[in-house]
Amino acid sequence: MILQSIALTNFKNIAQANMEFSPKVNCLLGNNGMGKSNMLDAIYFLSFTRSFGRLPDSLLIKRGEDYAILRANYLRGDVAEEITAGLRRNARKTLKRSGKEYKRISQHIGLIPAVMAAPDDLTLVMGGPEERRRFLDMIVSQSDAAYLDALIRYNQALEQRNKMLRDGASDITLYQTVEMMMEMAAETICNRRREFCKRLSTILADYYGKISGEAESVGLQYIQSGAEDGSFANALEHARSRDIVLQHTTVGPHRDEVLFTIDDMPLRQTASQGQAKTFVTALRFAQYVFLSENTHLHPLLLLDDIFDKLDAERVARIIEVVRGGNFGQIFITDTNRKHLDEIVAATGSDYRMWHVDNGNFTPIEL
Repeated sequence: MILQSIALTNFKNIAQANMEFSPKVNCLLGNNGMGKSNMLDAIYFLSFTRSFGRLPDSLLIKRGEDYAILRANYLRGDVAEEITAGLRRNARKTLKRSGKEYKRISQHIGLIPAVMAAPDDLTLVMGGPEERRRFLDMIVSQSDAAYLDALIRYNQALEQRNKMLRDGASDITLYQTVEMMMEMAAETICNRRREFCKRLSTILADYYGKISGEAESVGLQYIQSGAEDGSFANALEHARSRDIVLQHTTVGPHRDEVLFTIDDMPLRQTASQGQAKTFVTALRFAQYVFLSENTHLHPLLLLDDIFDKLDAERVARIIEVVRGGNFGQIFITDTNRKHLDEIVAATGSDYRMWHVDNGNFTPIEL
């Protein structure tokens, strides 16, 4: 997967940008708040139709403007793709592939696989279980259309059941009908999540060792909410009286958890800041490998300020990992040119570098 060029109008602090990229390494250099991360977020948006930071679409439009346009040209294998997104205040966003608008935006997910590593990744460790569920869903949905379909069906049925609970519905037959729909979707969701966690844990351990240079063991464990050894429909039935009182559904994939561990202890409770940062960086590299294996494409790799809060030795090891050649096209931001120069020198690849200042991108040479 290669992003050949991008054109932005009124996206965040970027009034206008037209950029052609290297198929290998692309570096964005500048102070904080100048627009480096915004460019990566634009690339991310064109893959996932939403901001990496989950900002509402209205906040992605440049202040004082009424609309934003994102257009990009890709080479997906041997096939050229043009993706265009349009945002307008108080209106539905539009997404087009080769000039034709999608009937359902969810149809786009997985077409342009991408992996982004950013400082906010620490919320995967320190945040609540919803952050880790979102992480699971984002990755598996890119490589498995059946999973995405099941997830959409489950969430629709869940919303219907929760509305029934809030409304005080008492029709058992209606509950059973909705719960049967939930069970059918939940089986696919849980099976795929379990398989994913098992595979990712192995890859994660390898990359953590490469970056940390230490003998610590890390992993992740999928913890299912209810029905581990029985019918999910039965679990919903048993929880129904409690759910009626609480007015929401208390068991199911929407309550699942992923436990991150270091030396068999919960990472959230025992890891240092450096260990946590190393873990999430290794997690993103593992995500990249998983998607490569399952989509048979090299995803776009977006590395936003990943060296922050890491010592010089770990920075050097990350550069060595990137140098390894397992990655395709890379986009990387930093405030420190030394890191970017080292990346370019280590990879020995074709590269392009820009200085970023107040949403303007100026090409620079080594």
